[in-house]
Amino acid sequence: MTPFGERVRQLRQERGRMLKDMAAHLGVSSAYLSALERGERGKPTWTLIQGVLQYFHIIWDEADELTRLADLSDPRVKIDTANTDSKATLLANRLAREIRGLTPDELDRMMVVLDEAQERERKVATEPPLSRAGEGQG
Repeated sequence: MTPFGERVRQLRQERGRMLKDMAAHLGVSSAYLSALERGERGKPTWTLIQGVLQYFHIIWDEADELTRLADLSDPRVKIDTANTDSKATLLANRLAREIRGLTPDELDRMMVVLDEAQERERKVATEPPLSRAGEGQG
């Protein structure tokens, strides 16, 4: 299952909507929508995402979050580790090989590490440059 598919299924069930009715509204088959919810289809198109947002009357932050989940929902990921530490290549290959055997708790712990790294990168990107006071004087 993909993050987008899981969230769409959750929204549909919370709001008591039938899969066939939603599929008809989106102009796709019930089989396609079911496969999308199960993560058996690739990343949804922009048009489909917009249709889902409209179908559920989703706006603002929730729309941004669903769009972000769609972007992170390609079930066939390629990881480019060129020009990285050899440990990054090792990690990517082991993850590809062993991800199906990880428990939900183990996946959560790995997400925490990735979230910490992402936050560290954000801080570095938003830090003001070091003060250059005193340069050129003398």
